[in-house]
Amino acid sequence: MTTGAVHSYDVSIGVDGPGTRFVAFLAGCPLRCQFCHSPDTWFRRAGTPTTDDALVAQVLRYQRFISVAGGGVTLSGGEPLMQPDFVRAVLRRCHDAGLHTALDTSGFLGARADDALLDATDLVLLDIKSSDPLTYRRVTRTGRLDPTLRFARRLADRGTPIWVRFVLVPGLTDAESNVAGVAEVAAGLPTVQRVDVLPFHRLGAHKYAELGLEFPLAATAPPDDALLDRVRGQFRDHGLTVY
Repeated sequence: MTTGAVHSYDVSIGVDGPGTRFVAFLAGCPLRCQFCHSPDTWFRRAGTPTTDDALVAQVLRYQRFISVAGGGVTLSGGEPLMQPDFVRAVLRRCHDAGLHTALDTSGFLGARADDALLDATDLVLLDIKSSDPLTYRRVTRTGRLDPTLRFARRLADRGTPIWVRFVLVPGLTDAESNVAGVAEVAAGLPTVQRVDVLPFHRLGAHKYAELGLEFPLAATAPPDDALLDRVRGQFRDHGLTVY
């Protein structure tokens, strides 16, 4: 039995992977991204101690519903790879039960995902925040780009399907050169099935206020349609399927 910290979990439709998903949000994340809409998941202590037995039992309550709907289970966060033993145990048991499994990660801690964990993972939702190391550092304030790129190449070498996620923030990640770099990375990974361009929003601003934290992008507006069209077009120009 393995114990982890889970911030929350729910059943949602088409949010963190194909079909109807059981999504568990694990507590703890080292990156502190400027655009994060869930600062309440940054700290392990914010989660509820949970065993893999307990979480898998919750998942299996919905197994028939999820299976009929062509869905599965997603472990998200926070950053789930802060708890690799727990993630491995949950994904393995869900995978063995015949459920499609997905891991939603920044890849920054990809070295913590051993082969057994990845063997139990059917899909990785990989958040590539930037192609430029300096911009990546601005976005995360603590992170480095190289670990994500190494993890992405490792996934591709293993044949693991990848959905790339890119958060579009005006004035932060929207530079044409930055987008082109992310598109080149994604296009160079043969197992990338799609790219999701996620427009920045301020819906989590109230969480910062409740936690007594400053929201660094409080004055940043979401991207307009013209910017979204330009960025999605850049990805399509690299032969990628874009949403």
